[in-house]
Order: sequence, then C-alpha cells, then structure tokens
Amino acid sequence: MPDIVPPNVRQDAYTPLTDAQAGPPIDPIKGYRTEDLGGGVYMVGDGIYNTMFVVSDAGVILVDAPPSMGEKTLNAIQQVAPGSKIVALIYSHAHIDHIGFAAGVVKAFPGIPIYAHEETRKALAQANDPNRPVPTNTFNTLDVDFPVVVGNQKLVLRYPGPNHDPGNIGIYHPGQKVLMLVDVVYPGWMMWRRLGLATNIPGYFGLVKSMNARWDFDKLIAGHFQPGTKADVETQLEFMTDMHNALTEAISTIPYSDGRLNAADTKNSWAATRDWTDRLTNHCVNKVTPKWSTRLASFDVWIYEQCMALEQSIRIDGPSLR
Repeated sequence: MPDIVPPNVRQDAYTPLTDAQAGPPIDPIKGYRTEDLGGGVYMVGDGIYNTMFVVSDAGVILVDAPPSMGEKTLNAIQQVAPGSKIVALIYSHAHIDHIGFAAGVVKAFPGIPIYAHEETRKALAQANDPNRPVPTNTFNTLDVDFPVVVGNQKLVLRYPGPNHDPGNIGIYHPGQKVLMLVDVVYPGWMMWRRLGLATNIPGYFGLVKSMNARWDFDKLIAGHFQPGTKADVETQLEFMTDMHNALTEAISTIPYSDGRLNAADTKNSWAATRDWTDRLTNHCVNKVTPKWSTRLASFDVWIYEQCMALEQSIRIDGPSLR
C-alpha cells in the first residue's frame, strides 16, 4: 500500500498519475482542447475544468463559464463555429469555480437569457456577486424535464434533488445522449475533498446510485478532467459503497474508548470524541486502500477527507445506503 498521510500533514510526493489519468495533452499555446461529441455538441476543457457548448442554426448554447478558462471558452467556440454568437447560457449550479466567468460572457453577448434552477437563483441573489449574474429564466420542479430550445437544438434540464449543491442540475442533450452533471462523478479520479464538498451527502449518494437509470447517456461531462461514461458512475458508486461499508462496520464495532487516551483528556468530551472518530477514519482508510489506491487518480490526496466526511454524515444524517 502507498504511504498515506493524514490531513494537514504534507506529503513529500503523491502517487504519480498514469498517462490515462492525466488525459490528452493540452495545447500550451491555446490552453484548452475541444472534443467533438457529434451533432453540434462539444466539450471544452483545460485539463482540470471542462464544460459543454452546443452549436445550433440560431446561435450557441453555453453551459457554465469556469473562470479558470475564461476567454479560452469563447476562443474554442469561435474555433469550432467562426462568427457564431452565444445566445443562451445555462448554469449547472451556483459555485464560483464553474460560473465565475459568466459576467464576461454576458459582457460579450449582452442580453442573453441565463437558465438555472430556482435554488441557484436564490443562492446567487444572496451572493450578490457581479461575476455571477442572477439567472433570468428559472424552473422549480423536481425530476421534471425543463427544455431549452435554440434553433434546431434542444437541451433538457432536470433537478434530481439536493446533492452536491442545492439546485445542481443535469443538462442533457437527447440527440447525442450527452449528460453534463457537475461535481458529482469524477471519471477516473478520486472525488474532490469531502465527497466533492457535497452539501447533502445522503442526496449525493442517492444521485450517484440512480443517475445511470435517470438519464440515458453515453457520454458524461462532469465538470472536471475528461468526459466519462456510465462505467465511471458504476466505478465511483462501488468505491463509495466500499467506504460506506467500512465506516458502518467501524461505527458498530470500534468502542468509543480504547483505554489509551490520557487521563486528563478522558474528561474532555471533544478530545474523547476526536480520538474515536480518528479511529473510525483510520479504519476506513485502511480498509479501502488495498483495493482502490491504484484505481483512482489522487486517491492518496483525499482519502482521509473522504472517510472523515462520510463518517460524520453516517453518524449525523444516518446511513446513505440501506
């Protein structure tokens, strides 16, 4: 097994990425790459973030506007469809790292409609961030398709319920069977820290468990790294299930006190609980590492934080898998 250090301890060197995990090279001059998914649907990414745009006979639909890519996204659109204008913008959810360049898009194409779920509108109204304009067109339904039609193209928006972020939606192109669902599944990679910073961990589990049945997709644009498939969803669900099983086992079998805490700290309930939850987390890490350390990129970077977040959720929210 690789040496894995706990949070806040600096690792000298993490496990190197394989070529497949690193993904296709990015042109150092352009700073991005595009992938033609057919039918006017394109992925554009910088190797860390990715997003989607759709070219229609009436203009371009852009989904999200990551600030790390900024003008590169606009350049990619012009490379694919010279002279085309963005005529609609869709927000997957409210987070800055995925829509923080939205104001730049609106500045380049004034007056375009911005589509999002109502929960996203509420979050952005509260944030009052000039870089993330409040959406102009929202829907407030659960598991009901909301179509966005531009010329000869249609995208279908659907809110599956609380997951990574309130209002985080699936954006689906039925013609090409392409689904964009951000910060939920990370194809080939360990999730970002603490289960992708999911605000609702039971809802997050439920979505990963159900998304292959909810949408008939062949390609997944996940907001990070490379496009994936349903197989990537199954892999992540298997990993999450193994973590969940390890932690439910730990919670039910590891005693609150193992008799090794110093006498003074036994009177400190926070210290005693910290000692117990550390042992729960260590059990989870030790249990899943032999199987998963070489299967997921950056496993050793975030595995402690994944187990810590899930341990807390199981104890506070209840089990995410039954």
